[in-house]
Amino acid sequence: MKAEDLIRHHEGFRSRPYRCTAGKLTIGYGRNIEDNGITRDEAEQLLANDVYDCRQVLIRNLLFWDQLDRVRQTVLVDMCFNLGWPKFSQFRKMINALALRDFSLAAKEMLESRWAKQVPNRAGRLIKMMATGEWPEDIGRD
Repeated sequence: MKAEDLIRHHEGFRSRPYRCTAGKLTIGYGRNIEDNGITRDEAEQLLANDVYDCRQVLIRNLLFWDQLDRVRQTVLVDMCFNLGWPKFSQFRKMINALALRDFSLAAKEMLESRWAKQVPNRAGRLIKMMATGEWPEDIGRD
């Protein structure tokens, strides 16, 4: 038996944060995130998983996904990550504009949203990317 097996048995798994018996914010198999946080590598892995999940939900739900260029796909992944699919899916006018490949109208719908007021810097960058189909110069890309 490995130490991991014994710890899994004793701790059990919880997918959501909870307070352990010592009152510490904990997740997973007893990971004390209050004192230990997470490493950058762990954060990168979580981000990769979340981006994959967002991309998959967009592929399943937006029948025109494959017709979009990579810049606009990236905008939608960023929005879906930020908002979550349930809120993102309420951008019906934007989604309809995208289905018609009317990127100016899609950008306008983004601009006129409550989301744009809540996250103005992020929204401004994404709106410009949606309208132009160009990557921002101030952010690296692969």
